[in-house]
Amino acid sequence: MFFRRLLGGYMKHIMDVIDYILSFEVYVLLPILMFSICMIVKMPFFDALKHSLTLGIGFFGIFMVFDAFVMKMGPVIELIARKNGQQQAILDVGWPPLAAASWTFGLVPILIVLFIAINALMLVFKWTNTINIDIWNFWHFIFLGQMVHFTTGNLWLAAAAAIVSMILVIKLGDWSAPRTEMMSKIPGIAVTTLSGVCYYPYALCMDWLIDKIPRVKNINGNPEHIRERFGFFGDPMFIGLVIGLGLGVAADYEFKEIANLGISVMAVVFLLPRMATILGEGLMPISEATKKQLLKKFPSMHDARIGMDLAVVIGHPANIATGILVMPITLILAIILPGVGFIPVGDLVNLIPAGALIVIAMRGNIFRSVISFVPILIGHLYLATHLSGFFTRITLESQIEIPNFRGNITSFLDGGNLLRNYLYGVFSGFGWTIALMPIIVFMLWVTYRTYKKDEQKIMESKKTVY
Repeated sequence: MFFRRLLGGYMKHIMDVIDYILSFEVYVLLPILMFSICMIVKMPFFDALKHSLTLGIGFFGIFMVFDAFVMKMGPVIELIARKNGQQQAILDVGWPPLAAASWTFGLVPILIVLFIAINALMLVFKWTNTINIDIWNFWHFIFLGQMVHFTTGNLWLAAAAAIVSMILVIKLGDWSAPRTEMMSKIPGIAVTTLSGVCYYPYALCMDWLIDKIPRVKNINGNPEHIRERFGFFGDPMFIGLVIGLGLGVAADYEFKEIANLGISVMAVVFLLPRMATILGEGLMPISEATKKQLLKKFPSMHDARIGMDLAVVIGHPANIATGILVMPITLILAIILPGVGFIPVGDLVNLIPAGALIVIAMRGNIFRSVISFVPILIGHLYLATHLSGFFTRITLESQIEIPNFRGNITSFLDGGNLLRNYLYGVFSGFGWTIALMPIIVFMLWVTYRTYKKDEQKIMESKKTVY
């Protein structure tokens, strides 16, 4: 009893420390972490300070622009939903309540230590090239463990589910890294956010399937080609303007509000790539210095990468255009599909980061990305509806309350996430997961094979340069 109380006291202090660290904004904590890494890899002090602060500026710019976009789009989405007479029996509250609930899970301190230790072991044994510093998004793994524990009551299964998801995401970060670097123009990075990287294998398979369809396979939906063919009218900036104006009309806005929304969406499309460029200016020298130091100690780690949040890749014009285009499609699907019990107002604007790895897998082809996104959107709508009561109970038991609402809640994107819910089914003992396992294994095999081919192309291009 004494040791249990003592351990409980330590756990409380550890949780207090974790809560304090996570209370920092991303654009504040990340420069601190990066500066620490710079000191470890022996980068000159003032260079480390400059690049770390530049990185913080880039993240601040991305979140500032994206937050402004959310403020503009949220009311529009709600108005369009009301206009179509949709009664929200279930409320889409977005990802924050699920993330908040995950940090109340009792295994949090142990899992965080295990995540870091396992990543270190994977690096030592050369099972990965990715150093995952994306600690904010550890909640994705923790929430899966919490879901499994809530259903089974088994802490071992809960911990296993969280760890397996973490390892899988790191490997997906490894395998998607060549195309991620190519699209972002930032060497030495990988995306390790579960909500985005999980759809990379599926997107690769869809890309292969589209290549087998006559005529459709020849449609070039890359922003550069669209701009070249249609001039200003094919520019992502103009496309953003048109979509913004169209959504304003659909929401029955007055002319002034329609124009305001059109310019706002256009500004987001224009500014996000600029913020991503600033981010790259800070991150590239840090990535190169880290790789240089790692190569001294581990010569085989020539592909060492830093695992980062999806924010590092959302600034590509193809990604922004895809995310904005699928927003009205998602609203239409939510309205016309039978059995969908909510309108995705809370998470809809987050389709831009959520689809980033789909766009990367498609090498920036907007047409292919939108087509491939639709089945995922449908899956999210039905899973988020089906699990709404489950998420409501988890948040209530975690003492997370939604002001002025007493019904069932859900999260369109994170609540409906296909990979997390599949792993939840596996570790909770649901029989249907066995039938899908060959498909999952096949998609992972395709991903690995594509990664090896991408790596080979990179090696050949380097030989050509030299």
